[in-house]
Amino acid sequence: MADDKKLTTRDEDFSAWYNQLVLRSELADYSPVKGSMVIRPWGYAIWENMQRALDDMFKATGHENAYFPLLIPMSFIEKEKEHIAGFKPELAVVTHAGGKELEEPLVVRPTSETVIMAMFAKWIQSYRDLPLLLNQWANVMRWELRTRLFLRTSEFLWQEGHTVHASEEEAEEHTVRMLGVYRTFMEEWMAMPPVTGLKSEAEKFAGAVRSYSCEAMMQDNRALQAGTSHFLGQNFSKQFELTFQTEEGKEAFGWNTSWGVSTRLVGGLVMTHGDDQGLVLPPKLAPTQVVIVPILRGDDVGPVLEKAEALRSALADRGVRAKVDARDHLSPGNKFYEWERKGVPLRMEVGPKDMEKEQVVLAKRVRAEDEPRKEFIAEDEALGTIPERLDAFQVQLLENAIARREENSYRGVESVGELAEIMEGSGGYVYSGWSGDPAVEEKIKTETKATLRCIPGEEFRSAEAPTKCIGGEGDATVEVVWARAY
Repeated sequence: MADDKKLTTRDEDFSAWYNQLVLRSELADYSPVKGSMVIRPWGYAIWENMQRALDDMFKATGHENAYFPLLIPMSFIEKEKEHIAGFKPELAVVTHAGGKELEEPLVVRPTSETVIMAMFAKWIQSYRDLPLLLNQWANVMRWELRTRLFLRTSEFLWQEGHTVHASEEEAEEHTVRMLGVYRTFMEEWMAMPPVTGLKSEAEKFAGAVRSYSCEAMMQDNRALQAGTSHFLGQNFSKQFELTFQTEEGKEAFGWNTSWGVSTRLVGGLVMTHGDDQGLVLPPKLAPTQVVIVPILRGDDVGPVLEKAEALRSALADRGVRAKVDARDHLSPGNKFYEWERKGVPLRMEVGPKDMEKEQVVLAKRVRAEDEPRKEFIAEDEALGTIPERLDAFQVQLLENAIARREENSYRGVESVGELAEIMEGSGGYVYSGWSGDPAVEEKIKTETKATLRCIPGEEFRSAEAPTKCIGGEGDATVEVVWARAY
């Protein structure tokens, strides 16, 4: 239903704007279970479009889907010491079932490395069984104390990929490949361009040897860790005796990777493109790309409704997801307001006068300052050009997001004081040199609330490599990106 209350503006209170927008655009709602959410049909349809695109990309890189249990024996979780240390505060544990106390507590899946590695150990005997490339679409539970719809909830939906390889080099290469898959999806489908790179030791996944991440900048200039890919080495293989016979007849431990994205991406989509009127959805992910609003006057509404349906059918034939809003209890203005709030890329209007002129009215969800609010266009021309218009809209959103990221990136910062000043001001991405000293990383986190987001990949590095560590002592060994984050 349309909501007559205006959203809090982004400049006034970005956090309040986000919370209101998620609720009023009918993406999600609060659950009776504290810390969990109900994903409503509009939000779930966006997630389904994300799933379909990613699933195709995973399968194109050789992965198959499988499903593993929700409940994991506590002894499995405890086998990998770094893993249990990283997840213990967030575990939800089942101690009773069937009216009896369980002999061994069961953990509600926080992530599936342990149970999946136990099964891999049963299935893999020889190098001929490798690589094993699996993906799982599932829900997980991490008991969060401070939650926020989509961004951080106790239960959320995700995919988690898990692979086994015969060599370290192959596993590392696969880890980086899957990071590239995520980056491609975020850029080409979400129009949300991340900076990708290696996490620091302090920020890596519990139990990993190396972690890589996609760090996307939101409109408040904070970073969102939108996806991660982990080189696990042989840590889990050794704990679960995941071995295979090599070509030379020797026994070796498998080399593992894991990688995942979640419904957090929906929150990222909101914060990357939304405006003070509501959602702005990239056409590739919008459940409805064109909404057709028939302008009904008088009692003889049949011809207009028939025309609207004919337009929808013609758009469907062109591969466009279109919907006719024929609700008779809402005025056209209320419909415009609702679909604008929901972020539909294009709106088409048609009424009796338009039919006489063989035209329709088009309105784009986001337009440049010099573009008209509405465009009156011949029906045939509109139908023929809408696919191109949607493609252009997708490109426009990506270009806007890249420009915003670069405008709020600061390179060559050499002091903690300068970094703190940026964080207390507009915020953004701060590029600096770093010696690799974890004490410097902890100092910056304590004094500025900024964290080391990643050691950026080559394509994101500054033209001139920094030589001085931002901590003030020692030379820089790498360039890093700092930001406040969700």
